[in-house]
Amino acid sequence: MRCVEPVKVIEILRLTEQGYSQREIARSVKCGKSTVADVQKRCRECNLQYHKAAQMTDEEIKKLLYPNSFGQPKKDDPDWPVIHERLQSNKRLNLQYLWEEYRAENSQGLSYSRFCRRYADWKNETGKSVIMAQNREPGKELFVDWMGDTLDCVIDSVTGELKKAYFFVATLGDSSYPYVEAFPDQKLDKWLLAHVNCLNYLGGVPKVIVPDNCKTAITRPSYYDPAINRAYWDLAKHYEVAVLPARIREPKDKAPVENSIGWLETWLLQWLRGKQFFSFAALNAEIRERIKELAQRPFQKRKGSRQSVFQAIDKPALRPLPYTQYEYADYVTRRVPANYHVEYDDYHYSVPHELYKQLVTIRATARTIEILNENRERVALHQRRYTGPRYVTNINHMPPHHRHQHRINCLDGTGYREWAKSIGEQTYAAIDYLLTSQVIEEQAFRACLGILRCAEKYGHGRLNAACAKAIAMNSCTYSTITTILKNGQDKVSLAQKDLPTPLHENLRGSAAYV
Repeated sequence: MRCVEPVKVIEILRLTEQGYSQREIARSVKCGKSTVADVQKRCRECNLQYHKAAQMTDEEIKKLLYPNSFGQPKKDDPDWPVIHERLQSNKRLNLQYLWEEYRAENSQGLSYSRFCRRYADWKNETGKSVIMAQNREPGKELFVDWMGDTLDCVIDSVTGELKKAYFFVATLGDSSYPYVEAFPDQKLDKWLLAHVNCLNYLGGVPKVIVPDNCKTAITRPSYYDPAINRAYWDLAKHYEVAVLPARIREPKDKAPVENSIGWLETWLLQWLRGKQFFSFAALNAEIRERIKELAQRPFQKRKGSRQSVFQAIDKPALRPLPYTQYEYADYVTRRVPANYHVEYDDYHYSVPHELYKQLVTIRATARTIEILNENRERVALHQRRYTGPRYVTNINHMPPHHRHQHRINCLDGTGYREWAKSIGEQTYAAIDYLLTSQVIEEQAFRACLGILRCAEKYGHGRLNAACAKAIAMNSCTYSTITTILKNGQDKVSLAQKDLPTPLHENLRGSAAYV
């Protein structure tokens, strides 16, 4: 026989001690005569009287009168905690399926109706059926999740096939005001973009975001110390919002969004079924219009609508949006190779050469590449590259000898002319002549480099003089200029060399040879 409620047990004992018949007691307590007789028998066996029962808790009375029914499963009962956990962790399971599994192993077990009734009794006894009433603070919590259902409704512009649409759902706790956006997948970048678009749509920021324990949000589920995805944490810091994931297998923790999902699956997804769109932008535009209409529908059990409660209560409580919009960042870890350039998306970005063999973290956005050391300190910042040379180098990251060689490698005709000009006018003239004498300037680059490096050994003055002599000789080559410098010919002035031969009496004139 099923357990009689403790309050009825106490009343049966009271009326029994006052001398009422079983029929009278049954009529007063509103139960069967056989039930009254069973309770009286159990109380006699346990020597339980009214004054003692009135001082006991409901749990104590149940354990005393029904020891086989309360706290201990019957022999033919399944493991109700396991049944309950499986139902909570998998939305696609139901009692019918679990009962069929149970009967496959217990052919003489409970019927389906008794199976369901016993499960309901277990939930009632353990408090699993009740929910805790909560007063939600206006504008405090934003509950986010992906819908379980998807739709094949977006036409691929290339293949003409229907692409699957996944639906992101966000709901404010007090007003249940919804936000819905469709995406081609559930990857991290879409998850973050959905949050940014949602906050812009709401026009403010809540104090707390409550996600499910999906991998795009939480890398290590834990009630006390969850590990939040790095990029998701960046978003939370940018908007100064806390991320408090719901407990594992506890959908009641995010009841607002779960209820909204059920509501939207009926009134939005069913409405979208059969429709086709040529882009996700067109699909989301349609969703926006539908959500506006749905949000204005009156509540069934409270005054107003989602729209009116949002405008009156939730929206004024939201904090202002930051001046800058969050930009998605991808994080990857790399070990610095010998060329001190770390790779991201087929491009290589320099770090200080001292970090060779060390681990660094690349924070990549659409515009920048930020590189952090093991202490989370920035060591390099580059503009992200999508085209052009694959190596992006900051010259300050190079050792001195690489820096010098890099400068040389980067020189063109203009660079060599500017270098020569800094030495002197004659040097500039010689280098300019050397460059312009070639059909392709690059052919003269090494000769120019050799000539200009002579300034390091001989000084600017001597090199400038040597170039002047080479110009006068109409031979502005590397070998000519270096020979002049080696032989010290640059020290002999042109005026001295070109002096006329002095007259002397022993010298014969031209007339002597007539």
